[in-house]
Amino acid sequence: MITESRRGVLYPERLPEFHRVAPPRGLDFAVRWFWIPEWNLPAGVSSRQEILPFPACNLVVEPSGVTVVGPPTRRSERVLTGSGWAVGALLLPAAVPGVLASLADPAGAADRAGSVPEAAPDPARLRDAVAPLAASELWETVSAAMTDSGRAGDGRRAAAVVAVCDWLLASVPEPDAEAALANALAVALQDPGVTRVDELGPRLHSSTRTLQRIAARYFGISLHAMIRRRRLQEGAERLREHPELGIGEVAAELGYSDHAHFTTDFASVLGVTPSQFRAGAHLN
Repeated sequence: MITESRRGVLYPERLPEFHRVAPPRGLDFAVRWFWIPEWNLPAGVSSRQEILPFPACNLVVEPSGVTVVGPPTRRSERVLTGSGWAVGALLLPAAVPGVLASLADPAGAADRAGSVPEAAPDPARLRDAVAPLAASELWETVSAAMTDSGRAGDGRRAAAVVAVCDWLLASVPEPDAEAALANALAVALQDPGVTRVDELGPRLHSSTRTLQRIAARYFGISLHAMIRRRRLQEGAERLREHPELGIGEVAAELGYSDHAHFTTDFASVLGVTPSQFRAGAHLN
């Protein structure tokens, strides 16, 4: 099933073509959704994509290979030129240990500013980093699907998703009790009603200390940072889709104490103020 929610995509109108595909039954413990951008731009034309990513790991297949993208802590940007595609899986936390165990070269994961130290990787050590995955058969199958001129677009994308699903089913075990709690935590963190860490424990019948340990092992980002990210994603979406709302109103809806706190938080992660973001939201 193809869905068109674009939460986290800061400027949807700049996307050449973008799809989100729901995971099939039986894999919904491992993947929140699949995301597939495709582009074919004229010579000399570029498209700058800016994303405020979900605080999670992604498995990504591109023409250049297969990688695991670690949990991001900041806005990401990529300039598209020429033609290309990617097939990504936004992983649920229960899938993270199994996928990271398949990394081709843990020491090769490199942040834009340097290298991840040698050791078995974990989500925290892959923050803002990309690591190669030894999955040549997966790459070949997905590449063949995405470049099959005999299939319509939905057919190509569906075949590519099936290939990624097959690899994940072979690589990721069924969740145990701890992994299931990690997935439940991921759901709770997306609830707009959650604005503080101490609100999570009662919802999940667990202690804050246990949930902090789960966050470290399965997410690689603190609970506070994940709540903050969701609120900023929601804030960007509200600013973009509801120009009638004042910035103070948006801040209040998100649970911020005042306009200034929201503006400071927003600018520290996105690099622009809410007013600047809103002004550029519908510019191509």
